[in-house]
Amino acid sequence: MKTIKLYQIAHARSGDKGPNSNAGVVFYTKEGYELGKKLLTVERVKSHLASIVKGEIIRYDLPNLWALNFILGDSLGGGGSESLQNDAQGKTHGQAMLLMEFEVPDDFPADDVGI
Repeated sequence: MKTIKLYQIAHARSGDKGPNSNAGVVFYTKEGYELGKKLLTVERVKSHLASIVKGEIIRYDLPNLWALNFILGDSLGGGGSESLQNDAQGKTHGQAMLLMEFEVPDDFPADDVGI
């Protein structure tokens, strides 16, 4: 087994939705997407973003895009103009998710593309 970071098999986009943010993770390959569906669970994301996400997380699977979309509840301190947080629009939340680490088989294809 080897350890990889999510950014080696996917990229992300994120933004604000009122007091919530949304983070879309798009995988480079179908194999990456299949692995992501198993390992990138709501519980795992909640644990990784515990200091940011105070509410519920909802995951939507988008198999035609090899993507997962997460609604990160109560993650913006009120959102936009109401929040005193550094990232009141959630633009960095997807980047934070890309730093998650996963154990994969040694032969699993993962490029070290960086972020």
